[in-house]
Amino acid sequence: MHADGFRFTHTLRVRYAEIDGQKIVYNAHYLTYLDLAFTEYCRAIGIAFVDATAFDTALVKATLEYQRPARLDDLLDIHVGITRLGNTSFTGRFVISPQGRPAPEEAHMLAEIVYVSVSLEGRPVPIPAWVRERIAALEGTQL
Repeated sequence: MHADGFRFTHTLRVRYAEIDGQKIVYNAHYLTYLDLAFTEYCRAIGIAFVDATAFDTALVKATLEYQRPARLDDLLDIHVGITRLGNTSFTGRFVISPQGRPAPEEAHMLAEIVYVSVSLEGRPVPIPAWVRERIAALEGTQL
């Protein structure tokens, strides 16, 4: 198990194009980091969004808490966990921290994102049983 109860972590390096005039990561890029980590989480449990006919999601709410800035060339660990599964929606919890330093006081950002399972037409649909099973297997719990 990864730090702070997370069972999945994705690591990335801050690139030059992601910093702003203050030489820190521009705030909008953190959402991209979270999206990338969520995509990798899904890939780890066998969900590919390249062909999203079996399962697709839409972000409906994001709460971001900036703790401290990340800078050019920093290696960041993005910890991902699913904390709630509803009928059509589910909640992801994220912590972005310096690589190998997962202590809460080291965090760059804390985030919570609510996703909705959607049809090809973009309407809410129940989360498929096979998706629930794969998330539960990775999280080590029934959600």
